[in-house]
Amino acid sequence: MGISKLYMVSALVPSRAVVGFLGPNGAGKTTTMRMLVTFLPPSSGSAKIAGYDIITDAEEVRKRIGYLPENPPLYGEMRVTEYLNFMGEIKGVNKDELKTRIDEVMEVTSLTGVSRKLCGHLSKGFRQRVGLAQAILHNPEVIILDEPTSGLDPVQIVEIRKLIASLAQHHTVILSTHILPEVTEVCTKVIIISQGRIALESPLEEVVRTRTLEQAFMECVASERANYSNAA
Repeated sequence: MGISKLYMVSALVPSRAVVGFLGPNGAGKTTTMRMLVTFLPPSSGSAKIAGYDIITDAEEVRKRIGYLPENPPLYGEMRVTEYLNFMGEIKGVNKDELKTRIDEVMEVTSLTGVSRKLCGHLSKGFRQRVGLAQAILHNPEVIILDEPTSGLDPVQIVEIRKLIASLAQHHTVILSTHILPEVTEVCTKVIIISQGRIALESPLEEVVRTRTLEQAFMECVASERANYSNAA
């Protein structure tokens, strides 16, 4: 699948909502998110974050997004507070406000008790929390999460889901996940892509009104695959 095909994707993400971004393996979810966070340029098409173009206004876009990839970008030799201080400086958080802001995000993500631990000594669940803390440290308008509960135990999954839901009070959250029950737990809107196209874009309550999310997902993927095969 070429990058240009991914930009047949066209969707509007509402503010202060959690949007589930779904699709089968290889559909283009991670590639699309990398484009949105300006890590990867599209070969065609465009996207805007908070009114700023991801190509022509990339620096402004980066100021307004927080990104948590599937594997959090931590430095194992740094303590949690050292890492967050380092990331805050990179993200341009005002030096006079940085310590207060670090304390705030550690409180929100329940990291206060491990603030002096080395990132490399943390459990998978706490590493995810540190990843979330760095993503929201500069108080971005949009938070993009790629498989944030991957590899966590059931208790950790519930805790992270609650945290994600709470973030929607002040941020727009785009959540990519393979776990469909996770979407029904925390999301208000669903976008399903398949073969690089939008197969479904709808409020969650409408999607599950007459069927389960799993049924809707399978129907959309099957339909797009059939269309793709017929067009090939």
